[in-house]
Amino acid sequence: QVQLVESGGGVVQAGGSLRLSCAASGRTFSSYAVGWFRQAPAKEREFVAAISGSGGNTYYADSVKGRFTISRDNAKNLVYLQMNSLKPEDTAVYYCAADRVVIRTTAYDYWGQGTQVTVSS
Repeated sequence: QVQLVESGGGVVQAGGSLRLSCAASGRTFSSYAVGWFRQAPAKEREFVAAISGSGGNTYYADSVKGRFTISRDNAKNLVYLQMNSLKPEDTAVYYCAADRVVIRTTAYDYWGQGTQVTVSS
């Protein structure tokens, strides 16, 4: 069982930056890949970024490449999503999720509660 808690959301102006954190429980955190997903009002949840358990492999949706960076600190059981050059279309609830394998669908085993990111124009 893995429990995840997101934090760091808030309101920023377009062009600004925000760093989200995903805190995980469990002694086997490094065995889990972690993905970030987002869901805007009236839209389906979509993949944003993912990172392998070791942190050696990262993956990004085309819409965020070059702007977002996913990283992790396994010693602290933390995964980060650094978001730069934010756009209004990035506005959504952001979720982190964990699974034994890296996937870019919503089929992760464990999910956090989400944190709201609002980008104003």
